[in-house]
Amino acid sequence: MKRALNIAAAVWLAVLLRLTVFRDGCFSHGLFSGQFEPDAFAFYLKLLRAGKWDYFLYLFGGNIIWFLPAGFMVRLWGGRLPQALLAGFLLSLVIETAQFVLGCGVSELDDLILNTLGAAIGYGVGCLTLKKLSPREKKE
Repeated sequence: MKRALNIAAAVWLAVLLRLTVFRDGCFSHGLFSGQFEPDAFAFYLKLLRAGKWDYFLYLFGGNIIWFLPAGFMVRLWGGRLPQALLAGFLLSLVIETAQFVLGCGVSELDDLILNTLGAAIGYGVGCLTLKKLSPREKKE
């Protein structure tokens, strides 16, 4: 069971980094050529004002959903909520920093917030999952 979880975590992390950092053309820009958006949720407000609800939901929900596994895995590996929050925040910070340094995306404060929230929700899902497992399955 632990081996399968470790493999799933590695695959999730590889896909996440491919989507967020190691995109096509990632290394074609100069170092520190990325953009930084310090105003939390400014872009989301623009989307809402423009009536682009589908894109808003895609980005907003995606930032949460993609980090559910971080919190989920922390819980299944025996961690506590503060560790899940820290894991989500630090992973998000690494991604946002890499996007800025490599010029492969827009680094946004709201991503840090939503990604950390996703890890917290994932932790909660992990708690619920462990409660539903039988005592025999918990020992594996």
